[in-house]
Amino acid sequence: MPKYRKKLIEVDLPLTDINAHSAREKSIRHGHPSTLHLWWARRPLASCRAVIFASMVDDPESYIDDPHEQIAERARLHKIISQLVEWENSNDPELLAQARLEIAKSIARQPGKPPIPGYTTQPYSPSPLMGEESKVRVKNDRSSHNPQTILQYLAEHAPTIYDPFCGGGSIPLEAQRLGMKAVGSDLNPVAVLITKALIEIPPKFANKPPVNPDADKMGGDWHGARGLADDIRYYGKWMRDEAFKRIGHLYPTIKDENGIDRTVIAWLWSRTIPCANPACGINMPMIKSFQISKKANNRHWIKPVIDRDTNTITFQVQNHPTDVPTEATVNRYGATCIACNTSAKLDYVRQQTREGKIGEQMTAIVAKGDKKRLFISPTDEHVQAALSADPDWRPSGQLPQSIDPYRVRNYGIKHQHQLFTERQLLTLTTFSDLISEVRSLIVQDNDGNDDYADAVCTYLTLAIGRTADGGCAHATWLNTLEAVAHVFARHSIPMVWDFAEANAFSTQTQNWMSQINWIAKSVERLPSESNAGKVLQADASTTVYANDGPIIVTDPPYYDNIQYADISDFFYVWHRHTLRDIYPELYSSMLTPKAEEMVAASRFEDPRQHFERGLNQTLKLIRQRCTDDYPSSIFYAYKQQEEERGGQTSTGWETMLNALIDSGFHIIGTWPIRTEREARSNAMGTNSLASSVILVCRPRPEDAPIATR
Repeated sequence: MPKYRKKLIEVDLPLTDINAHSAREKSIRHGHPSTLHLWWARRPLASCRAVIFASMVDDPESYIDDPHEQIAERARLHKIISQLVEWENSNDPELLAQARLEIAKSIARQPGKPPIPGYTTQPYSPSPLMGEESKVRVKNDRSSHNPQTILQYLAEHAPTIYDPFCGGGSIPLEAQRLGMKAVGSDLNPVAVLITKALIEIPPKFANKPPVNPDADKMGGDWHGARGLADDIRYYGKWMRDEAFKRIGHLYPTIKDENGIDRTVIAWLWSRTIPCANPACGINMPMIKSFQISKKANNRHWIKPVIDRDTNTITFQVQNHPTDVPTEATVNRYGATCIACNTSAKLDYVRQQTREGKIGEQMTAIVAKGDKKRLFISPTDEHVQAALSADPDWRPSGQLPQSIDPYRVRNYGIKHQHQLFTERQLLTLTTFSDLISEVRSLIVQDNDGNDDYADAVCTYLTLAIGRTADGGCAHATWLNTLEAVAHVFARHSIPMVWDFAEANAFSTQTQNWMSQINWIAKSVERLPSESNAGKVLQADASTTVYANDGPIIVTDPPYYDNIQYADISDFFYVWHRHTLRDIYPELYSSMLTPKAEEMVAASRFEDPRQHFERGLNQTLKLIRQRCTDDYPSSIFYAYKQQEEERGGQTSTGWETMLNALIDSGFHIIGTWPIRTEREARSNAMGTNSLASSVILVCRPRPEDAPIATR
């Protein structure tokens, strides 16, 4: 018989509800913490919340003798979980208070733990279990308690929930939401910054009014992080207005057919290379689709106009449905010149780009109309405005050697700044330079408080990261939605031949203020009244947080599925430019740490061995320092199909099981959790992540018997 109290996660979970809400969560945008800043392969909050709650709460078998009452009590706890996993309930104060009380009650049952102060249970009254066919009666726990007292009790007596691979911060955030002490760590500075913005900063400034001069400090509702969100919006708009004063001339308006000035939403561009036919010699546009709008009431396409006198190609926007070119001029095999119909193989295309013979040509201008998008042919004024940008700073980091996340390296793009147009670089550097000015303004408005100014500037810097993601020369134009897509639709930056350049000063797709508002909405919903969390930068294979014997809930990396360090350099170079004085230890290096990263990347002599050694070392450290009183939970992300690696079927699952067993754990149970939507872009025709398995583990006693396979 085990010497510990079984937790609910070791016995039974309402998987149907957890799976349904975990998958649904991927479609939720406004106010969701994932919209604070991009991070790849986040675990859904619903599944994290359910796993943490079920890991903390006793299974009824440990405190109820009657088997029928155990079933009834388990059903009651399942109902709490089923309500907790709904996104709409994520900040319900009554539901969270109930969940925290259940956790506190399980802690108070442990030997040596004090009772919950001020908690009284009224006499039980019978009520029927779910289902008319059942005659079993369940005890209703009707209690009176102070929610703040419960939070204080958890702060003093609950163990820490620790995630050594915190990534986008889902696990520590949900631990904090449930009132637990939450600690996360990650080697990657971008992950640390995101998690810091989720769990460290909001509780420090909870329930405080904003400091900006336009706020109603006395009459406003500044509960939670609303005051912080209001300042993010105010100072974000101040930055927008200041930036426009400096570079607004590079973003001119465009006149429509009636001579009315219209705000440009985006400029559409095509890359060009010299035609392979010497007799032609024209710079041939590389176009995936000539259709720039497929909306039924607003169809438009671009018509190439060839001028042999100047040996150039220009484009005219058309809105009639006839003669629309249907074939792309570039594909995975090469390109075709639309002037002379000469084909060029992919090797030629890559050779031209590596030799620097690649250019850019404007193909259309998208403007804001009264009721719909306007599509206008390029003008010399707009072309010159784009070409006249001259940034005085640009990120100097080289792109990693790995081709997997940065496929653009095949086309001569080797430096971070080459991922942007000159106008995009100038815009991003202008916003970045304004961070120091807005910080001084916030300090002045807040009577010299540096800490709060640093906090607001952290979120404003995340807005710069979001702007880079949507304001990059590899962002695509979605002709079905008439919108600019962000760069990282997948875990890589592929070569994009026709791209969209968003206007950061418009009020439409991928503009600066929309990035600010995404962040502010997310901050407003963060659980700032809970115990403050903590996040560290640490290599999990050598450093594991060990205070008070933490409960481990984590989602470790999986071989080379995502090369986090390589792709997060895209954001790191911009974060570092503005935050290295605020977080000097986090931004001490030019690029993200890579030598210690636990990933099967080609930069290591034996990638698989490097990953497996790091995983084993991490799990052994976790086993040595985690608590014996609670189970640990490991998210294992598996793919839709098995892969062939070196002639053998992928042993990822076996590797994880062996690592857990070798490190001194025994596996109590496994739970399949659907964590992804099937219709997401990364899943289309790919062997991508389908779901996760939760591995519930307990430290194996030293005297436990060992059996052979």
